[in-house]
Amino acid sequence: MALEIRRMTTLDAGLEEALARLLPQLSGGLRAPSREVLGRLLAQPCAALLAALDGERIVGVLTLVWYDVPSGRKGWVEDVVVDAGERGRGVGRLLVEKALGLARSEGVQHLMLTSNPARRAAHALYRTCGFEEVGSTLFRFDMNKKVDL
Repeated sequence: MALEIRRMTTLDAGLEEALARLLPQLSGGLRAPSREVLGRLLAQPCAALLAALDGERIVGVLTLVWYDVPSGRKGWVEDVVVDAGERGRGVGRLLVEKALGLARSEGVQHLMLTSNPARRAAHALYRTCGFEEVGSTLFRFDMNKKVDL
């Protein structure tokens, strides 16, 4: 069956099931978001949850967000995951290509992503799609962690 990339706009059981199945494949500690969180994501005008469908079954997802700052419109690709049994079929490439097209149409000037160093196949995909590694250090602050400032 032919793959289709679709921007998800409605919350249904198929999307919930897919995220419950796919997110742990991205990282063992991840679980599907609550219906409330997923509803907020789908309603955001500056975010797109893209899904790769094989028939009616979601076999991969990618989230694209974009925002404006004084240095221009930026975008991030997050939570890219293709079902382990579907890898090697070009699902990831189709998701990334759709995200690039949407980012262009939204006026994004720089599209960024991070990827675990162990994900060599993903890195190869990103490079063939035109992404380049940049010399930068990513810092993250856990808002749930108590820090005395």
